[in-house]
Amino acid sequence: MSRAIMIIGFIGFGKVSQNLVGIIRSDDIDFITSKENRSPETIENIEMADVEVLDTFKEVACRSDILISATSPKNALANAKDYGKYAKGIYLDLNNISPDTTSKINEVADNLVDGAIIGKIDSDNPILYLSGKNASKLQFLNDFIQIKIISDNVGDASKLKLLRSAYTKTLSALLIESAEIAKSNGFEDEFFDMLSLTEGDDFKQKALSRISNTISGSKRKSEELEEIIDYFDENELVMVKAALEKLSQYQP
Repeated sequence: MSRAIMIIGFIGFGKVSQNLVGIIRSDDIDFITSKENRSPETIENIEMADVEVLDTFKEVACRSDILISATSPKNALANAKDYGKYAKGIYLDLNNISPDTTSKINEVADNLVDGAIIGKIDSDNPILYLSGKNASKLQFLNDFIQIKIISDNVGDASKLKLLRSAYTKTLSALLIESAEIAKSNGFEDEFFDMLSLTEGDDFKQKALSRISNTISGSKRKSEELEEIIDYFDENELVMVKAALEKLSQYQP
């Protein structure tokens, strides 16, 4: 008797999708995606991964037991409107979006689970935070990646994700600015050496990596900051707005 194979589909195939394929390794799980309207870089990522390629994302949605959206905050709702109605299984959104956007996605995608990956997806110990009444159906993923279910309320994982992003991205903007000033004054090495006394021996390496990743991903991170500002509009958000202004300097 042949065993049932679970199919996990991806809308888009960026770093998150690519690394999830590497983390979730099982003979009982197959992965699918599409090259439809994808960039040359994304197509290259797909060709390097162990995934089946379909002609369209509509086909991906129809065939998936779990459909994962991990593209960008800007495209999250449009993706849900385009493909959520075809997904008969779980629709897992992993984009850095506000609870308001998650609520809108919930209106067009059945069986939505709100997700947030905390920590670098390519690190040894990322944690997948989930919320929504169907979140418990993804508990089996705990065999591959640590799962933490927040609540049955769609939007709770997004809210926590935004609060974390408000802290980390603001801190990254401050780090970039401080490092730039130190470099302009000829004290770059001394600056990191001094901070390493209190922040740990590996601080310089982590800080430089953080600066590089923030600048190279400034467009996506700016979109995430805009989501934070839109959602928490009743709060002062002085530092978050300053971080957005800083990151805008690295936009084309």
